[in-house]
Amino acid sequence: MPPIKSVKVLIDGPKELIFDYSIPEGMNLEAGHRVKIPIQNRITLGTVLQVSPPSQSKHNLKPVKEVISETPLLTETLLKMAQWMSTYYCSPLEHVLRTMLPGSLRKAKSFDKTQKSVVLIRLPDAEELQKIEKRAKRQYTILMELERSGGTCPQRLLGEGVTSPLKALVEKGYVKVEDEVVKRDPDSGESFVPSQPLTLNEEQERALEAVLALTKKEEPPKPILLAGVTGSGKTEVYLQAADAILRTGKTVLILVPEIALTPQTVRRFKSRFEQYNHPVAVLHSDLSEGERHDEWKRLRSGEAVVAIGARSAIFAPLQNVGLIVVDEEHETSYKQESSPRYHGRDVSVLRANLEGCPIVLGSATPSLESWYNAVKGKFSLLKIEKRADDQSLPRIRIIDMRMEARKTNIKPLIFSDKLRDAIQKRLDIKEQTILFLNRRGFSRSALCPSCGHTVQCPHCSLALTYHRKDDRMICHLCQYLSMPPKVCPECRDPSILFAGYGTEKVHEVTQQIFKNAKIARLDADITRKKGALKQTLEAFRTHKVDILIGTQMIAKGLHFPTVTLVGVLNADLSLHTPDFRASERTFQLLTQVAGRSGRGPLEGEVIIQTFTPHAPSIQYARHHDYYGFAEQELEFRKAFSYPPATHLAVLVCSSQKEDLAELTLKTIQKRLEEHLPDPDKYSILLGESLPAPLEKAHDEFRFQLLMRSSHPRVLSQYLKYTLDKLPLPENVRLTCDIDAYEMG
Repeated sequence: MPPIKSVKVLIDGPKELIFDYSIPEGMNLEAGHRVKIPIQNRITLGTVLQVSPPSQSKHNLKPVKEVISETPLLTETLLKMAQWMSTYYCSPLEHVLRTMLPGSLRKAKSFDKTQKSVVLIRLPDAEELQKIEKRAKRQYTILMELERSGGTCPQRLLGEGVTSPLKALVEKGYVKVEDEVVKRDPDSGESFVPSQPLTLNEEQERALEAVLALTKKEEPPKPILLAGVTGSGKTEVYLQAADAILRTGKTVLILVPEIALTPQTVRRFKSRFEQYNHPVAVLHSDLSEGERHDEWKRLRSGEAVVAIGARSAIFAPLQNVGLIVVDEEHETSYKQESSPRYHGRDVSVLRANLEGCPIVLGSATPSLESWYNAVKGKFSLLKIEKRADDQSLPRIRIIDMRMEARKTNIKPLIFSDKLRDAIQKRLDIKEQTILFLNRRGFSRSALCPSCGHTVQCPHCSLALTYHRKDDRMICHLCQYLSMPPKVCPECRDPSILFAGYGTEKVHEVTQQIFKNAKIARLDADITRKKGALKQTLEAFRTHKVDILIGTQMIAKGLHFPTVTLVGVLNADLSLHTPDFRASERTFQLLTQVAGRSGRGPLEGEVIIQTFTPHAPSIQYARHHDYYGFAEQELEFRKAFSYPPATHLAVLVCSSQKEDLAELTLKTIQKRLEEHLPDPDKYSILLGESLPAPLEKAHDEFRFQLLMRSSHPRVLSQYLKYTLDKLPLPENVRLTCDIDAYEMG
C-alpha cells in the first residue's frame, strides 16, 4: 500500500470525538481547516487538529469528504491556545473551538451577503446606441447609468421594471449580471474625524517608552500592569503604542470589558488609524451574526489590522500580532460563566506569550491577582498617578443615609438633600450628571407587611423584580415572568408592598423632581434594542441629555468632559454579598464611577450615598487610595488562603432532585480525597460539599465544593483526571470552574 497522508479531526458535537481520516489526492489540508467527514452512516462537520506525515497505514481510513473553508479558520497560535484552555479549564476541546469561531463560520454554507450587480462589458457603437435610444429607452437609460457610475451598479439602484431590458442587454453582450459580496459594516453611516496624537506628560511618556522597549526583545516579555488613575490618559498611551506597532507592519488587539465601552473606543481608534490606512474591525456580542462574520473575515484576510472587542475578541484571527492591550483588566466581565470558563485577561497573557509580543493590562483599580503578580515580579509595574490634563481628582463626599432617613418619611429614600441640590446646581449651569445604581427594574421585590412573605421565582432562589414599564414581575436569572400580585399569595392581605428601587424607578423619580431636565437611562433592559446603547451614549456626548442614569455599564472607561457630578445612589449593593471579593468589587466600582467626573477643564464632584460609611472599601475609595486598599485586602486574603494567595476551583452539582445533587457531590468529594496530590507540597485545601449561595436556579438544586491550591496546574490537571473517570448519574450536571469569580 502506498504511503497515505492523514488528519486528526475533532467532530462537532457534545462529546470530544477525534478520528483519523485520509486525505484524498489533490486535496490540501492544514490544521485549522473546517471539513465534512463521514461518520457511521452520515456526513458531519469537524475541525482539523493535526496533519500527519505520509505513512504505511494498516487501516483503511475513510477519506475526508470536502473542505468547507478555503483557508484554515484557526491559526497555529489559536489551536495551541485551545489545547491549553481545554486542559487548564477542564473543558472539552470542542467547547473551546466553538467559542473561538463565530457560529456562521462553523456552518457548511456560505454566510456572505450578496446583491445582484450589473457590470458594463462594452458600450454599443454610436450608430447602435442611437437606435437603442429611439427604440428601447429603458435599455439606453441603463447603459448611461452604468457609464456614469464607472461601469458597475447594484441592480436595485436601477429602479423597478429593469428585468426585461437587462435580459436584452445581456443577450446583446453589452452587460452582465453577477452576484456581488456586500460587506456588512457595524459603523456604516458614521463618519470619523481624523485625530492627531496628543502631547504626553512625563508619566505617560515613560509608560510608552517602556512598552515600546519590550518590542525589541527576542524572548516573550513580561506582561505590563499599567496602573493609572482615572483620567490619566491610559488610552492615549495605548493609541501611540499601537501606532508605533502598526508602522512596523504588525497588528494590534484591544480588549475592553463591556459593550458600552466599545463605541467610544472604536471611535477613538478609527479616528486615529484609518486616516493612515490601518483599518479597524470590531468584535462583540451586540453585532448581528452577519456583521460579526464579515468583521472576522476582514481580520483573517488581513484587510483589517486592528481588532477591538469584548472578551471573545481575544480569539481574533490576527496574524503577526505586535501588541495586546487589555483595558480595565480588573473587570469581572472578562470571566466567561459558561464552558469553557476562561478569563479573558489570563488567556490574553497566554496569547501574548505565544505571539512573543508585549501585553499591557491597564486599570485605575487593578485586580488583586494582577497586583499580586506585579508585587511578586511576574509582571512589570508602571504607574501614572496624575491626570493627563493636570486636573485634580474629583472631590468625594460620603452621605450617611441612616442620618438622612431620620429627616423624612419618604420610603424608599433615593436622593439625599445634598445630592438633590448638587444635581439642580449642575442643571442651572448647563453641566452634566451621571447617577449610578447597580440594579435595574422598578422595585427589587414585592413583600407582604403582614406575614413577611416575599414573592419569589418558582424556578430560582431569587425574589422577583418588578418592572413597571412591562407591568411584570421578572426573575433576572431565568427570565420567568408573572403578573404583579394584587394580594399576598400566602395570607391574602391586599396591602402588598413593592420594596427597594432600581434604575427604572430612579428615572421616574428624577423626572418628577427635575421636570425640565433631559434624562436618559442605560441598563440591560434598554440595550436589548439594537443600536440603543450607541444612540444613548451619542445623545449624552452631544449634550442632548443632562442626566444619565445607569448600571455598571456606565461606570468605567467613558470619557465625557462636561460631566462634573457623579451620584452613587446605594454604595452598599455589592458590599454585603457572600463573596470574599465583595470589598474589592465595591472599591473598584466606586473608584471607577467616581472617575467619570471632572475629566475636562471643569472640577468634578462625587456624592456617595451609603448606610455603611465606615466600611474600609468606601473610605479608601473616598481618598482615591488604591495602594492602601490593596495592601490591607491582600493581608486578609493571605490570612484565609483566598486568591490571589491561592487559586480557587469551584465544583457545582445541579439536579432537579435535591438529594441526588447533594449525594453526587459528596461522592465526588470522597473520590478527590482518595488520591489527593500531596496537600503540604501543593498547598491544597479541599472544602466540604455545601448548598451553593444560590441554592436553586432554573429548577435545579445546587451544591458546591471549593478547592484551593497555590499550584493551579496541579489542581486543574488533578481535577480533569479525576472527573473524566467519574460517571455522573442521569439528570445531574457538574460544572468545574477554575479561577472562579462567582461564588455559586
